Amino acid sequence: MEPRRDPVERAADDSADLYDVSTWEPRTAVDRLSYAIHRTINYGFGAIVLGVALLITLSLLVSPAVVVLDDPVLSVFFGLSIVPAGLLAAYIWYADITTHEPLPLLVGTFLLAILFATFAAVINSIGGTVFDTATVGGSFAFFFLIVGPVEETVKLLAVRVLPYRNEAFDAVIDGAVYGAVAGLGFAAIENAIYIGRYLGEANPEAGLLLAAGEIATTRALAGPGHVIYSAIAGYYLGLAKFNRRFAGPLVVKGLLLAAIIHATYNVTVGFVPRVVADLTPLGPGAAFVGYVIAFDATAGYYLYRKIARYRRAYREIRDDDASTRAPDATEFDPPNR
Repeated sequence: MEPRRDPVERAADDSADLYDVSTWEPRTAVDRLSYAIHRTINYGFGAIVLGVALLITLSLLVSPAVVVLDDPVLSVFFGLSIVPAGLLAAYIWYADITTHEPLPLLVGTFLLAILFATFAAVINSIGGTVFDTATVGGSFAFFFLIVGPVEETVKLLAVRVLPYRNEAFDAVIDGAVYGAVAGLGFAAIENAIYIGRYLGEANPEAGLLLAAGEIATTRALAGPGHVIYSAIAGYYLGLAKFNRRFAGPLVVKGLLLAAIIHATYNVTVGFVPRVVADLTPLGPGAAFVGYVIAFDATAGYYLYRKIARYRRAYREIRDDDASTRAPDATEFDPPNR
């Protein structure tokens, strides 16, 4: 779609000089100064935001760094805590039936999600002082109005800022892939903060390895949820990229779904496992693990259906196209995934 033009510009021939009448380009010293200021603000603001995010991230990583420096073996537990989330993100990457995404974009999205997660940490801390999370109403409001929307927004922002603008983001399903990677980055920094804080307050005489195993297991269960929620939001961001007319509502829909599912988990995980443990022979630990797995499986199935439907449609279109233009497949053709 061509940009709209002023009536004077449309009526004039190419030889007419319409500078500062209906067209403009930097010519004078003031023009060039204005152009330079705009570019500085445009790019400088982004650099300032990233710089602030980096400083906050480094400050939040002080506690984990101290723990690892005191006992390097504990670093293993930081890595183990994101293994389930990493495997889930890898599956979503593999499920992308279109061209695979460039590694630099995947790594960049992961790192941006880590940086942007710090903004969520700050906002959550402020929100925690506003809402009384000890009450049912306060907890409900905190998770549905602050934690869910904020965390899903910063994860999606990592996708919107970097891969969304790249030509490699050339299919709807790519949004789910980059969203999953952003969720993995968020889970990584969140786990590092929680584990570092927990071990920093733990009694060394009680055994740090045992404490590290307990908190790493707990955090490992939380990671896949972040991947699922942000992959759902990312999928709708992919839809938005290829449906410009309804781009805004699609982005909002993805964020709403992700935030509501996220907040529902946060609210219910605090009491449902206890209810299950009281009503069944399951112990508190088993009830907690079972509930987290069941919740993630339900949310994950919603995402799986989205991806499966896209894969099915892609295969049908590709097969139709191949039947009209390409020769029959041979034994040497690679199998379809």
